[in-house]
Amino acid sequence: MLDTQANLAPPTTEGEDLSLIEDVRLLAGEARTYAQAELAYQKARAAYAGAETRNIAILGVGAAVLVFFAVMALVLGAVIAVGTIIGPWLSMIAVPVAILVAAAIMGLSARGKVRRMMSLLREKEPAE
Repeated sequence: MLDTQANLAPPTTEGEDLSLIEDVRLLAGEARTYAQAELAYQKARAAYAGAETRNIAILGVGAAVLVFFAVMALVLGAVIAVGTIIGPWLSMIAVPVAILVAAAIMGLSARGKVRRMMSLLREKEPAE
């Protein structure tokens, strides 16, 4: 994992005292070893996160495509089912209009929530 070996001084015997310079050298060597290990760890984490992000994105796009096709099948089924009641030409108009109305309601609701969130985030003082 690490390219270099730690150049640490041999352990001291009980009666031997290290000078300040030797202590600083040991500390610098240990700090360098720690920094190298931390850098290698962070590189490994970044590589893992990058690979997993790519895999997650691929799976997400695949799921979105399949959901799109399922919704299109549902719409086609709705047009056929309503077509038996009100006729095929009118059902081709009624089903998309109903879907657009539902989408407009959802969009207006989302816009209201975004405005409310933005107004709360812009406040300087918390509301009590």
